[in-house]
Amino acid sequence: MSPDWLSLCLSACLTWGAPADASAVLHGWDDQRAASWVAGDPAALRSLYAPGSPAGRADVAMLRQWQRRGLRVEGMRMQLLEVDVHRASARRLDLVVTDRLVGAVAVGPGVRRSLPRDGFTTRRVVLVRSGGEWRVAQVVEGASAARTTSWTVRSRKE
Repeated sequence: MSPDWLSLCLSACLTWGAPADASAVLHGWDDQRAASWVAGDPAALRSLYAPGSPAGRADVAMLRQWQRRGLRVEGMRMQLLEVDVHRASARRLDLVVTDRLVGAVAVGPGVRRSLPRDGFTTRRVVLVRSGGEWRVAQVVEGASAARTTSWTVRSRKE
């Protein structure tokens, strides 16, 4: 299957509201974010967010703080517990996500320390499709799934 055909199929599925695709988009996005953190690459990290995204600015600032201390973060994985799809289209995903950070290790000269496992957090995440890539446009902490749920997807637990 050619990439253009695959993109067309994915777009059609999202337009018709296939909720399983939302968790696949999140997993792919999280994998790219983790790779940006391991590489210590603020530009790659910034490119995962829509221009002007406050969440993107905060994520890049946090990466730079780790870099100033001579550390990088490896093994970062998001354990996705639940995805509630509020709206889905070929160009926008409006989700309520419950997840947590697991497996992160701070690494630097003479340092290798496992970071504490995060608790599950629920937040509203809006992704927009730009230039063929999904970018996070908005993150709202503490979102209520009860107000916005159209579909619920239980995802893999790592």
